[in-house]
Amino acid sequence: MNETINKYKEDLEFFDDVMDKYEYIIDLGKKSPLLDEKDKNETNKIKGCQSSVWFVAHKEKDKLFFDTYSDTVIVRGLAFILAQIYSNHSPKEIQSFNREELKILNLDEIISPVRLNGFTSMLNAIYAHAKKEI
Repeated sequence: MNETINKYKEDLEFFDDVMDKYEYIIDLGKKSPLLDEKDKNETNKIKGCQSSVWFVAHKEKDKLFFDTYSDTVIVRGLAFILAQIYSNHSPKEIQSFNREELKILNLDEIISPVRLNGFTSMLNAIYAHAKKEI
């Protein structure tokens, strides 16, 4: 997970301007895979986000994978980043990972406090899925 976080940290540090970083996240959202319409339901919807956001967790062997979607492209980019960081790891690996490591992305300098709260809600959903699978 640290390796993926560091990749996004480096990508974001490439840009000097906060708006360029914001655009980078938007571009990730535009490129993220679509979610099947049947998965856009209340069960998969993340509570606590200003935008509509859906996270679908599925397990392959002993690893969790996350598919995401949001009706807002910036949030879709943030969800994509989280899915990339946490996918392909076991529930135990996720549960034992210190989420404070994400602070090196400095998202609080890029996105609004409301979006940051939504990011935390998405993160909480990932940890809840992992806990359920242990």
